[in-house]
Amino acid sequence: MNKVSGGAVRPEPGPAQSTPAGPHSWQWARERLDGLPDGRGLNIAYEAVDRHVAAGRGDKAALRCVAADLSVTTVTYAELARLSGRFASGLRALGVGRGDRVATLLGRCPELYVTVLGTLKNTSVLCPLFAAFGPEPVAERLRLGRVSVLVTTDELYERKVAAQRDRLPDLRHVLTVGEGRPPGTSPFEALLERAADGFVIPATSPEDMALLHFTSGTTGTPKGAVHVHEAVVAHYATGASALGLRPDDVYWCTADPGWVTGTSYGISAPLAHGVTTVVDAGEYDARRWYGILARNRVDVWYTAPTAIRMLMRASPRGSPPDLPRSYDLSALRFVASVGEPLNPEAVRWGEEVLGLPVHDNWWQTETGCVMIANVEGAPIRPGSMGRPLPGVEAAVLERGPDGRARVTSGRVRVLDDPDAEGELALRAGWPSMFRGYLDAEERYRRCFADGWYLSGDIARRDADGWFWFVGRADDVIKSAGHLIGPFEVESALMEHPAVVEAGVIGRPDPVAGEVVKAFVSLGPGFTADTALARDITAFARRRLGPAMAPREVVFDQHLPKTRSGKVMRRLLRARELGLPEGDVSALEEAR
Repeated sequence: MNKVSGGAVRPEPGPAQSTPAGPHSWQWARERLDGLPDGRGLNIAYEAVDRHVAAGRGDKAALRCVAADLSVTTVTYAELARLSGRFASGLRALGVGRGDRVATLLGRCPELYVTVLGTLKNTSVLCPLFAAFGPEPVAERLRLGRVSVLVTTDELYERKVAAQRDRLPDLRHVLTVGEGRPPGTSPFEALLERAADGFVIPATSPEDMALLHFTSGTTGTPKGAVHVHEAVVAHYATGASALGLRPDDVYWCTADPGWVTGTSYGISAPLAHGVTTVVDAGEYDARRWYGILARNRVDVWYTAPTAIRMLMRASPRGSPPDLPRSYDLSALRFVASVGEPLNPEAVRWGEEVLGLPVHDNWWQTETGCVMIANVEGAPIRPGSMGRPLPGVEAAVLERGPDGRARVTSGRVRVLDDPDAEGELALRAGWPSMFRGYLDAEERYRRCFADGWYLSGDIARRDADGWFWFVGRADDVIKSAGHLIGPFEVESALMEHPAVVEAGVIGRPDPVAGEVVKAFVSLGPGFTADTALARDITAFARRRLGPAMAPREVVFDQHLPKTRSGKVMRRLLRARELGLPEGDVSALEEAR
């Protein structure tokens, strides 16, 4: 077993993986990264900024930061390298060193990137937090992560941390961005001003702990997924294979920096490729977003299904796409989506309205990078999450009565029949595979069997190797002997012209065990009445058959969703059954 700093343990990955050296493989990526000078190891921050400066590319724009008022600040790679080095020096002056936890509670601002990269240069551990979390979830994650330093804003500190400070004995320093200077904090700007230039990154093992990503905590205690510096190999490889990044690209990832996508593909992957990254501090608005795409000549755009659906509302299929056509989107080459499965209707909308399909992909906090994707230049099967990327071995495993992979005497069975449904699994051992759940070794080990990582997602694979998402193992509806994936039902509902969003759950039934109940949001111009509910139900029966179609359709214009766009079926189910709702701080409307 390989020990990882922080107490996490990585199990042996099982049968040895082959390491192909072809385009976009792990070996291909390793050969294109520099490593620390003098053979001192591998550090994410060095690969993201310093190596570009060393190669004479320091004058290139690393960040193009768009403020709420649409003013733009450009930060070059040389400036980002210098400021992040100063932050690392400042941490050292505070007595913060290798393995100490530094949390961010920030929006999309230049200080976020300085903090992230400076923390990694210092060989400390970055713990990104979601700025829309309430005080209790913030405090819980700071406590579980034993965070030493928090970087946030004056306003967020006073609203979400100050009253909890006495419960956080490990939190020694709070650095705030702003001019308010709340009691018990120090100014972020002053730390940078006092710090020296010329910070030398200490030797960093690829297996040194680098990132601590907490899952959303919707059920049970939040899990702290441990990632290491070797993850940058996977970020670089998949930035090329899944997103098609090229060094001269302008790239925009709309993911919140408090989640894994905002770190892996908002910071590490694009900067490692040396692209110019657009950073928008404003909130979603269709005209604002189209304007940012046009004015910045964005080549590659990575966003969330919820954003795509909001744009679909503004410019529905079949109507004149006047809004997008009023902007010059000719630079846009590739559009991808992440956060939840992408409905086929959204793929077709992209083709018709944007002139480009939206490419779905699949991964998790635990995988650290995209595993399965629809890639540039390859055909798309709308509704499929794509095929495994180079270096990734994926399979569908036979399930037991609990809906999870059946493990018998430590062995699992791979389902070879096309379209057979089972638990999606990945052969363990890729560079960004999480190395543990913090202080929860047994919980971590239960994620692996027979050399496979068990994802908890139910999927099927067609005869040509495309994977199709069915649902989470605990979301699958069991009705009259049928196993029904809610995503498939939701996708069909969204093809009805009135429906823009849908959430599907199983409602207990004394005869069938469960029956399908659908909650739908309507587009403009439609009236929520009994006739429309009957029409939607009939449409679903024609598309899905009576066994899978909803028995009941109700209208809800405010479906509970996370900020990453996932409809919270767990919350719909809890409200339907009168159960405790649990942690709701990650919801879209939470502040």
